[in-house]
Amino acid sequence: MNKKNKDKGAGLFDVLTIGPARVAISVTIPILAFALLRWSFIFMRDSNASKIVIGLIALLVGVFGVWILFLSTDNLVSHFPRKIKEALRPFVFVGPALTVLGIYLVYPSISTLITSLFNRKGDTFVGLKNYIFALTNEDMVMTLRNNLLWLVFVTFFTVSLGLVIAVLVDKIKWEKIAKSLIFMPMAISFVGAAVIWKFIYYYQPPGEAQIGLLNAIVVALGGDPVGWLIQKPFNNFFLMVIMIWLQTGYAMVILSAAVKGVPSSLMEAARIDGANEFTIFFHVIIPYIKGMILTVTTTILIAVLKIFDIVFVMTSGQYDTSVVALRYYKESFVFRNYGRGSALAVILLIAVVPILIYNIKTLRESRRVR
Repeated sequence: MNKKNKDKGAGLFDVLTIGPARVAISVTIPILAFALLRWSFIFMRDSNASKIVIGLIALLVGVFGVWILFLSTDNLVSHFPRKIKEALRPFVFVGPALTVLGIYLVYPSISTLITSLFNRKGDTFVGLKNYIFALTNEDMVMTLRNNLLWLVFVTFFTVSLGLVIAVLVDKIKWEKIAKSLIFMPMAISFVGAAVIWKFIYYYQPPGEAQIGLLNAIVVALGGDPVGWLIQKPFNNFFLMVIMIWLQTGYAMVILSAAVKGVPSSLMEAARIDGANEFTIFFHVIIPYIKGMILTVTTTILIAVLKIFDIVFVMTSGQYDTSVVALRYYKESFVFRNYGRGSALAVILLIAVVPILIYNIKTLRESRRVR
């Protein structure tokens, strides 16, 4: 007992005997690091600053600022007694990450939620009025309907095509080449893909040269050019094709790895029992990789919920093609109605969170099974 008290007293004595200058430096550096992070956050919000300068500062401060914060905090904790030091050190490792997440993720989320409860200028509390508008306005109902269509059709066809292609290419000789070609669209940004497909759908009046691929084919076959992007409601499905084209490669690669993990003994046993390839696909492969299918599905769902780039570039939301993310952008930065824009952002967040929770829950359950 005396020895423990002696050790404890020695630890406290070590802290008290540290030079004042060293303690001051250990405390000052983390404070300066926090101040640097805060300054960078304020500077990056300056719309007049050069984009290159903002990018460089974000890179330098993001890397070196967090590194300095970690080293200085670790140095400060090292001055404490052993037990306190061991208790605090885990927080030193995760502290910088949690701090950055708090500044750049948690704080903006709370601020957006508060803003959604105020009017256009943010000076009058309106309660749930912005949410009522988002759920009852005719244009907003159309926007929500479009998002629902995107969720159902894009997710279904992307995952289905990815799974079918993953199974089929697993049986061919040129598997790697086929996978590379199918995965290639993933290397293109959403904006780049939209520009490519805009030329594919491009419309010129009858009698003029058709530079759009689809209309060139239609005219060559004796038909009249079609305004693909203004044909309601099919124009929404023409836009969905772009997203399916982009994401099928991702689904294929992930599901292909899962398909290769199916034990060959299971499939051989099914063939011996008289099962054909369709039966094996539906009753052996799909049940075995169900967890991975769910993971890919939830990932695609989240990507589709946030869809913005494709619609913005192709139609800018005209001809009844608007989606929630695009409407949020217009309300906030075109109409300057930050209350409604924030309400739409919160609705998107609320829609994404249950999917994330389900994804995490499924992942944990699959790990327990393993």
